[in-house]
Amino acid sequence: MRSLLPVLAVLGGIVMLFAATMLVPLAFAFLGGDAALYAYDGAIAITFTSGLALYLLGRRSRRELQPRDGFLLVSLVWTVLPVFGALPLLFHIEGLSFTDAYFEAASGLTTTGATVLTGLERLPLSINVWRCLMVFIGGMGILVLAVAILPLLGVGGSQLFKAETPGPMKDQKLTPRIAETARGLWTIYFVMALACFLAYRLAGMSWADAFMHMCTTVSLGGFAAYDASFGAFDSPAIELVATVFMLLAGINFALYFVAWRRRSLRGLWRDLEARVYFALLAAAVAGLTLYLMAHRVYPDLGQTLRHTAFHVVSIATTTGFATRDYAQWPPFAPLLLLFLSCFTCCAGSTGGGIKLIRSLLLMKSAQREFKRLVHPRAVVPITLGGAAVDANVLQSVLAFMLVYGAVMVGATLLLLFSGLEVVTAFTAVLSSLNNTGPGLGLVGPAGTFQPLTDFQVWVCTIAMLLGRLELFSILVLFTAAFWRK
Repeated sequence: MRSLLPVLAVLGGIVMLFAATMLVPLAFAFLGGDAALYAYDGAIAITFTSGLALYLLGRRSRRELQPRDGFLLVSLVWTVLPVFGALPLLFHIEGLSFTDAYFEAASGLTTTGATVLTGLERLPLSINVWRCLMVFIGGMGILVLAVAILPLLGVGGSQLFKAETPGPMKDQKLTPRIAETARGLWTIYFVMALACFLAYRLAGMSWADAFMHMCTTVSLGGFAAYDASFGAFDSPAIELVATVFMLLAGINFALYFVAWRRRSLRGLWRDLEARVYFALLAAAVAGLTLYLMAHRVYPDLGQTLRHTAFHVVSIATTTGFATRDYAQWPPFAPLLLLFLSCFTCCAGSTGGGIKLIRSLLLMKSAQREFKRLVHPRAVVPITLGGAAVDANVLQSVLAFMLVYGAVMVGATLLLLFSGLEVVTAFTAVLSSLNNTGPGLGLVGPAGTFQPLTDFQVWVCTIAMLLGRLELFSILVLFTAAFWRK
C-alpha cells in the first residue's frame, strides 16, 4: 500500500485541478441565472475535498514515478474523473442514473461524444457547457496539462506523458524537458481553440454556441448542444469552419510544435503520415460524392459535396458531428465512414482509433513479407520517413492490433449475448472503442445510447476507456507481471 501513496498524491492533485475546471460552468450558471446553479456547489466541494484527502494521504511519500506508477495513475485518472464529472449531471437532471451519468462524463473525457441524453437544447446552458468542457479537457489529456503546470507535485512527468500520449512511437522527445513539451502542446491546442472559437462566431454562432462547439471540435469530441447536432444550424459557413478545424485537429500536434519552433511548415508536408492523411480524406470525399450522386441522394453536386465532405471528415477523424442522418444513405456509405474512423487519425492528434501510422507500418510489414516470399534471403528493412523502424515498434503494433481485434470481438459478443441486435452491437462497440460517438442501428446519428440496458452501457463505457488509452495502459494492470516486485 505504501508504494501506491505517491500515485494517490498525484491523483489527488489532478482531482483538485479538475474541481477548479467546474468553476467555468458555475460562472455560466451564475451569470445566466440558470436552474443548475446549485448543482455545482456540491460537485465542486465533493471533488475538491476528495482530491485534497488523496493528496494529504500520499504527500509525504513523494518520489520519482516508475513506469508502472505511470500506467496505474493514468488508468486511475481516466476511471475516477468521470465519477466527479458526473456529479453536476446527477445533481441536476432528475431521474438520471449513476450508470448513465458516468457514461456521459466518460464519453466527454474520452472525447467519444456518444450520449444518453435527449432534449439537449432544453438543458440549462451551464450543463451543456460542462459536457463540452469535459471533452475539451480530455482532448489533449488532463495528465499532459498536469505535467505542464503542476511540477510542484515533486514527481517526474515522463512516465505520465508516455503512458497517456497515444501512438506507437511515443518515446520521441520534442524537447529535453517533458514539462516544456506538454506546455508547448497545450499552447498550440489553446491557439487552435481560440481561432476556432472566433471563426464559429464570425460564421454566425452565438458566443455560447461558439464556445461549446469549439470545445468539442478541436478535441474531436463530437458533443453538441442540440439533439440535431450541427443540423440545428443548417449553415454551410458553420459546417465549413467545423470541417477545417476537425481536419487540422486530426494531425499530429507534434508537427505543429516543430513547425512553430522552426518557423516553417515544411515539416508538415514532409511527414508521411500527414500526406497520407490528407490524400485518404480527399479520396474518400471524392469517391463518396460520386457514389451519392449516382444514387441521387441529393439533387445537385453542391449539396452532395457539402454533406459528404462534412461527414467524411467528422466520422473519419472520430469527431461524430452530423448534419443529416447518414444512416439513411445507401449502406455502403455509412459503413465506409465507420471503417475510416478506425485508422484515419494521426498519432499525436486528439482523435481516436488505431491511428494512421500503425496502419502504414502494417502495410509496410505486409509488403516486406511479399518480397520475402519472392526473395527469401533478402534483408528488407521497414523505413518510415527515411529512417528504419525499430523491431520493437513493429512488435508493439502487431500486439496492439491483436488486442484491438480481441477486444472488438469480445465486447461485440457481450452485447449480442445481452440481447442487442447485430448491427447496433457491432457499431456501438466500434464507435466506442474508436471514440467516434455515433454508430448505426439504435445508436445511429439520429439516435442515442439511451435505449441500451445498464449492462450494455457499461460494456460501451469500458470500450471507450480502453480506446482512449489505447488498450495497453489499462490492460497491463491485469497482468501478473505488473504487480510482481
